[in-house]
Amino acid sequence: MLKITVKIDGMMCGMCEAHINDAIHSNFSVKKVKSSHSKGKTEIITENSLDEDKLREVIKQTGYTVAGIQYEPYEKKGLFRR
Repeated sequence: MLKITVKIDGMMCGMCEAHINDAIHSNFSVKKVKSSHSKGKTEIITENSLDEDKLREVIKQTGYTVAGIQYEPYEKKGLFRR
């Protein structure tokens, strides 16, 4: 699993977060998408890496700007895991 954190400029409210989440779900096969306008980022959990150019374009089409993309391994935290 992979966690992709996308820094996004221009999100101002919960509706902005929903636009980003819907656009990503519509264009990519992902497990989870969570956006935060207050933190200016979107976190994507996926099994496979995403096409970075396409990701930037999808977000640009919603009217927002990608300021950076960071990748890291993701390990699901269960109830009894440390």
